Amino acid sequence: MTNQKEEVVEEVEEVELEKLEEQEETTTQEEMIEEVVEVDELTLVQQELEEEKNKSIRLRADFENYKRRVQLDKEADYKYRAQTVLTDILPVLDNFERALAIQTNSEEAASLAKGVEMVYRSLLDAVAKEGLETIESEGVPFDPNFHQAVMQEKDESKESGIVLQELQKGYKLKDRILRPSMVKVNE
Repeated sequence: MTNQKEEVVEEVEEVELEKLEEQEETTTQEEMIEEVVEVDELTLVQQELEEEKNKSIRLRADFENYKRRVQLDKEADYKYRAQTVLTDILPVLDNFERALAIQTNSEEAASLAKGVEMVYRSLLDAVAKEGLETIESEGVPFDPNFHQAVMQEKDESKESGIVLQELQKGYKLKDRILRPSMVKVNE
């Protein structure tokens, strides 16, 4: 009997030992799961932080680009500030040129023409200070960026594509074309 008791005690101890081992395994597994969850949460938080850093960098770069564009727009506005006024003055310059092209027969008309020419010269000086320039046309090759061909004519003494006559002056403001020259081009 003693032997049997000892066997029963041993079996109970073994069962208890197994239960303890199972509990330890379960506890260890739970701890591992908790650690994995903690690691996953940490990784998630790190990823979110990295994303926020990237957003911040992109936002900063966008703002710098915006500031640069605004600065360029300001410079362009300043550079071409007189464009609308000069565009409105172009017909006035044309009228002055037409008035000066008229031949005068009397002394009074010549005096009046001289006065008109003085006003025209002072107006040209004023607009030149703002950056208005005439586009040279006669005798140069036709350039669609600066010229508008309204007529063609055949002249054997000149090359093809050369501007033969300027019908209306063209003007540019610094590097921007306000009005192209109307020209007659050699075929």
